Amino acid sequence: MKIIVLGAGLVGRAMALDLATEKDFRVTAADQDKTRLEELAAGGLATIKTDLSRPENLAEVIRDQELVLNALPGWLGFKTLRTSLESGKNVVDIAFFPEDPFELDGLAREKGLAAIVDAGVAPGLSHLLAAYGLSQLDRGQSLHIYVGGLPLVRQWPFEYKAVFSPLDVIEEYLRPARMKENGQLVTRPALSDPEFLEFEELGTLEAFNTDGLRTLLRTLDLPEMKEKTLRYPGHREKMLMLREAGFFDSSPVDIGGLPIKPLEFTAGILFSRLQLKPGDEDLTVLRVMVAGERDGRPTRFSFELLDRFDRVQGIHSMARTTGYTATMLARALARNLVKQKGIIAPERLGFEPEIFSFVRKGLEARGITIKEKVETS
Repeated sequence: MKIIVLGAGLVGRAMALDLATEKDFRVTAADQDKTRLEELAAGGLATIKTDLSRPENLAEVIRDQELVLNALPGWLGFKTLRTSLESGKNVVDIAFFPEDPFELDGLAREKGLAAIVDAGVAPGLSHLLAAYGLSQLDRGQSLHIYVGGLPLVRQWPFEYKAVFSPLDVIEEYLRPARMKENGQLVTRPALSDPEFLEFEELGTLEAFNTDGLRTLLRTLDLPEMKEKTLRYPGHREKMLMLREAGFFDSSPVDIGGLPIKPLEFTAGILFSRLQLKPGDEDLTVLRVMVAGERDGRPTRFSFELLDRFDRVQGIHSMARTTGYTATMLARALARNLVKQKGIIAPERLGFEPEIFSFVRKGLEARGITIKEKVETS
């Protein structure tokens, strides 16, 4: 099978290298960054240097491919998915784009294609675990998701480092958070409702609202659902200050006679300070809690993951947990385990025992272990 990974950043690189271990896959990586591609080419992968923001370039590079993995920034995500489907390609997508992916469901079904969206760690693995937990209950009542990618070493002033585009990180702090409370859909500002949680080996982390439920709001009918991002205590307040002071605004302001967008300026400043440097190690923490009833008794399933930087292969934890979830779902597609067509939310696959077990075992084989606990009262 010919597979192309669009985007060769930290996550795209991990995805391409992992897929290349399969003897039945012919993997190509595409990006406009020459340095990124040279590193992959040195490892024996085929590479294509092109500007993927141009639809004609994208259509050309995927023309002879059978499966597309979209690891491009969120602002390119939706139109990349649309072009891929228009070109007749199955897709596994980790782009965190703001548009509704189900707008492309008719296109995908018309062409007999499958597009697994939000296929990273959260959304992605979190949704698979939520569905699996619900499948073990007679009746679901609530779902709580907590997730964070953190630097191993906390450094002032931000105590955070990012593996994603800085614009995608800022978008997470801007996009209103949708959730369910008492059976009603409600919206709260991102960074709101902070709370402190304790994690083994890590101590205290701070959680706040973000818009990570996404497709779950459409596919699940639970009275209570929330998703929160985890950071070291103190980071939230600094990001909230920048946002409220206007540093994340997208409307231009006049600076010395020049129209400057505060968001672009801030992203440019933050990028050098938030970007993981060579040698920087990170970790990923995920907690998913599903509660309801089983055999007439209140029951809660809890899933917890703590993953760390891979020192042997030099792959960051967020790239591992995001990228390997996507590559295992790509393998599920390649092995015809996924029978559905159209836009496929990951939770729909979590309800299918064969697919969930396949992905979970694949992650465990790559050193990503999920602890499971059942509590009944």
